[in-house]
Amino acid sequence: MTLDDILASLFPGGHHVTNDRGLLLGSGPLIGGGRAIVIGIADRTAVGVDEAIRLSHYVLNAIQQGDGPILVLVDSDSQRMSKRDELLGLNEFLAHLAKCLIYADMQGRHTVGLLYGHTAAGAFIATALATRTLVALPGAEPEVMDLPSMSRVTKLSIEVLEQKAKSTPVFAPGLENLAQTGAVLATWDENISLADQLEGALADSQNSSGDRRDRLGQIRKGRPKAADIAERVHDLALQSQ
Repeated sequence: MTLDDILASLFPGGHHVTNDRGLLLGSGPLIGGGRAIVIGIADRTAVGVDEAIRLSHYVLNAIQQGDGPILVLVDSDSQRMSKRDELLGLNEFLAHLAKCLIYADMQGRHTVGLLYGHTAAGAFIATALATRTLVALPGAEPEVMDLPSMSRVTKLSIEVLEQKAKSTPVFAPGLENLAQTGAVLATWDENISLADQLEGALADSQNSSGDRRDRLGQIRKGRPKAADIAERVHDLALQSQ
């Protein structure tokens, strides 16, 4: 689906979302009532300090105005790897964007990430992975780190990582592996109204409690230990109070 197709399916009654040099900003009416704030990355745009601060500003403004969910559409490159961005503290700008989305969720503004293209590294973490509910369309290409980069960091050969990726999804990029770890809740059907599927995701989140990604990873056998370790840490923290 093209971005125009996606927006038309999400908001059959029309929308006010603009694409400003790769940044999506605006809003659209929900079929169940109310409006969704829309932000995001389009056209595989890299996320640098300028993009991160604009998106953060829009999210913080949205928290002060209205009460609808925040929808984050993502088709990005990785973070912008330029000397200027690094010297200005790109890591802090990306962290700030992620914290803005998490803060919005803490304020009762349900955040939904929708992967519809490519995304990687810091840009992926600061946008899609910072939302409460992350879904994807078929053909999305998420990766926290590609295997060549992982090889440089871990000092393991690509051949070794390829073998590990076959049995351990956390080592492997791609939508199927991210879903198996629990990071991606569901892959939507592009032949069914996205507006209806968005309403379903919002309703499902209201009927659930807390972050379920570790449990999903355990059920899907992509992260068998994370949920139990998190529970043990939580229990130990309560005992130490």
